[in-house]
Amino acid sequence: MCFFFSLLPATIWFVIGYFVMFSSTKLEGGMQLFGKILAIWIFVIASAIPLAGAYMAISDACPMKAMMEEIVEEMAEDD
Repeated sequence: MCFFFSLLPATIWFVIGYFVMFSSTKLEGGMQLFGKILAIWIFVIASAIPLAGAYMAISDACPMKAMMEEIVEEMAEDD
């Protein structure tokens, strides 16, 4: 579940990185280089988010799973 919820912020960061990369093509000199480096860093951060979500899902460290299990136990106790 953590992996699927990590896809939304990763998508947002990829879109931001795309716009930074696109706008850096309109610049000249050092600012163009800075824009490309910044876009690469944004892409690295965006790709690290789903990797962290996948790690949390595989290692059973997802806090959402624990919360859902508590809710299910409370619902079972109410019956």
